[in-house]
Amino acid sequence: MPSEQSASGLSRRDISEFMGHGSVGHQSMQGFDADYTDIVDYIVRCTHKIWEDKAIGLIYTHYAHNTPVHLTDAELYGREQMVAGTLRTLAAYPDLRLYGDEVIWSGNDVDGFHTSHRVMWSGHNTGYSVYGPPTGARIQRREIAHCIVINNRILEEWSVQDETALIRQLGLDEVALAKALALAEADSGRQPYASGLGEVPRSRGQLHPPISLDGDPANPAELPGLLYGLVWDARMLNFLGEYYAPDAVVWVPGNRRLEGHGDLTAYVLQLLGAFSDGAMQLEHVDWIGSEAEGYKVAARWTFQGTHDGPGTYGAPTGKRVRVLGISHFELQGGRVVREYMVWNEFALLKQLHWPK
Repeated sequence: MPSEQSASGLSRRDISEFMGHGSVGHQSMQGFDADYTDIVDYIVRCTHKIWEDKAIGLIYTHYAHNTPVHLTDAELYGREQMVAGTLRTLAAYPDLRLYGDEVIWSGNDVDGFHTSHRVMWSGHNTGYSVYGPPTGARIQRREIAHCIVINNRILEEWSVQDETALIRQLGLDEVALAKALALAEADSGRQPYASGLGEVPRSRGQLHPPISLDGDPANPAELPGLLYGLVWDARMLNFLGEYYAPDAVVWVPGNRRLEGHGDLTAYVLQLLGAFSDGAMQLEHVDWIGSEAEGYKVAARWTFQGTHDGPGTYGAPTGKRVRVLGISHFELQGGRVVREYMVWNEFALLKQLHWPK
């Protein structure tokens, strides 16, 4: 088992504890603004300042001038794109609130921090958005942002959102909207996100993925690699019963709640049935906690596959897709008791309906 990592997880403190200024530092934060006491405080409070206080200009002091921001369907570059995107979002949802649910992190102020920040968006659509005129609907959606931070600035960010949940709450048809936006983006000269990719990286030449892997699923650093390698890539779905508690709860896009091995197995089968060559590539893992209190694990991943089977996404299109995702796991007694799997299902729909 790994050594215990002490961390001030957001779930252990009320938000009011992050809002004070001039607090005595809890962690070495050289190069950061003096009012940030630790890296969790930095992530939560700068998010609050920019989005809820609407101090949007703080993006200039909290992001590097050339920060890349990776989305499933876009690559943003630099602070001006961040400022423009924030302005447009707040114009559409001016009362937007971002409720912090968890920050899972690693690193230090010398080498840099990795942070994985899960939030719940809440607001009303009273302004124009990329989806059209305001509907007045109240929306809630999950988002997870993975950031690399040093010297008070975010150097790189990966952001995933449950966009399908938002679109449904607006009262819109996600398939019709995906077709319209895909056509508009293609007409503007954009290329589909999965264009130009080679073979799906699941097999090595003529060899099949390994159906057994060394490792301890109770080890928070090893669980994601075992889960994606055995269950998703090798199709050994029997391991779901080993890795997840019988009453585990898993949240997936569309704000859908799965409970127990049956629901989870059906969900994995649904995706792999539609993308029979689908493969998961693990990109980064962070964790906090201890064996006694339980672990919280953040895993950033990419799913690739070819839409060659029927399912909830309609008749097979033969389109190659690629989606970015981040999962937050809660482990107790060596098993997953809760997972928040966040990825942009609407971005996948746009790839499936991209004009030929």
